[in-house]
Amino acid sequence: MADYSLIIVGGGLSGLAAGIRYARFGGSVVVLEKHAIPGGLNSYYFRKGYLLETGLHAMTNFADPRDKRAPLNRLFRQLKFSRNEFVTHEQYTSLISFPGKASLCFSNNFSLLQEEIARHFPGQIDKFNRLLAAVNAYDPFSPREWISTRSVISRYLDDPLLIDMLLLPLMVYGNSEEHDMDFGQFVIMFRSIFQEGFFRPDGTMKDFLTMLVNKLIDCGGEIRCNCKVESIGKTDGKATRVRLSTGEIITCDAIVSTIGIPGTFSLLGLPEQSDNYAGRMTFVESIYILPREAKSSLKNDNTIIFYSLYDRLHYHQPEEAVDTGWGVICFPGNFHGLAEEDHFQIRVTHSANYDLWHQASSSEYATMKEVWGRKSREVISKIIGNYEQNIVYEDSFTPVTIERFTAKARGAVYGSPVKIKDGRTPCSNVFIAGTDQGFLGIIGSMLSGVSIVNQHILKNI
Repeated sequence: MADYSLIIVGGGLSGLAAGIRYARFGGSVVVLEKHAIPGGLNSYYFRKGYLLETGLHAMTNFADPRDKRAPLNRLFRQLKFSRNEFVTHEQYTSLISFPGKASLCFSNNFSLLQEEIARHFPGQIDKFNRLLAAVNAYDPFSPREWISTRSVISRYLDDPLLIDMLLLPLMVYGNSEEHDMDFGQFVIMFRSIFQEGFFRPDGTMKDFLTMLVNKLIDCGGEIRCNCKVESIGKTDGKATRVRLSTGEIITCDAIVSTIGIPGTFSLLGLPEQSDNYAGRMTFVESIYILPREAKSSLKNDNTIIFYSLYDRLHYHQPEEAVDTGWGVICFPGNFHGLAEEDHFQIRVTHSANYDLWHQASSSEYATMKEVWGRKSREVISKIIGNYEQNIVYEDSFTPVTIERFTAKARGAVYGSPVKIKDGRTPCSNVFIAGTDQGFLGIIGSMLSGVSIVNQHILKNI
């Protein structure tokens, strides 16, 4: 008899959600996480007494508890959480800024974006509303060939600047491809960011992860941290066991892997296929801690600022180590109802070149972080004001850091540009969940774990 009916490789949000969903129906399940704490891309760590979050600028897909069809509320029903008891804090407003050209403000009230487009692009608003009708009518989950978003949008809008402004937040929040994106993914991100909006839960990512882990355990599931999977063993073509880095063997009836296609194929002994799925879009991020009184001297009325200094959007791997010409500035404390603290954070994200960071020696790596950190602060200070002199503490991570702590090949946070939407792998009882299934963002990733269990695992109970 197998040790577990189901092994889940990776204790990120999709893995925890998959574990909870399966455990709810009485199946024996263990989540194997190679690090000391769960979370994957969305986790936390402590430095100098500060709790710093990774990944969580904001959650997408905000919904009123009464909206039964909303992704957030469907997720909570699947996991048996009380949506009414889940305290949420909505964003103030967020800004898409192409300095010297135009800016668009949006919030969780979709009409604000429509009003902004009518004001700044009066000749485009009727065309935008026709695009909106097409988005609302489109089913992004039905099987289709890849469709170019830029080609579709250009049928409705004829202002290149507006097109790029709309694409910037949607791409940076969930697009694994360069330059363009699949129209189905565009629709998902358009709905989750523009039509539903940003929020964050009460408390920290540590609190959110604790809630998920406790639910998993309460349902009878298990989680083992510091537990790295070295390989997946097969018998007669089916996965029957995993070998841990300690040499321990754990047997199973099925496996759900949330570590991406390249990592999963490598565990299956298919490294030659892994390279075909490696992504290129990765980032560097810096977190700055400042005293509360310094906030008044900065432009700080938005929750997130998406900016581009270019005439056209440059969503691709840069030739240099970092591209400071566009990026994301987030104020994690700028959500309605959050208590003001003694300090506040600024988080800054830029696209990066994995190869240059990966090839650097230890001394070159440290120099690169210093040089590019300084260049980033110079650019960001021109947008929100000079904050450098008030920094109490700062930390940053690069594509190499992302790869080390998340197992995302090349540090590609949104995984492979080629998605396996049905979750199937060359091994009949091993399934992909998470970003490489094509569900992105925190809520999307968790729904991915739930959907894979629903489609492929529960039928065998």
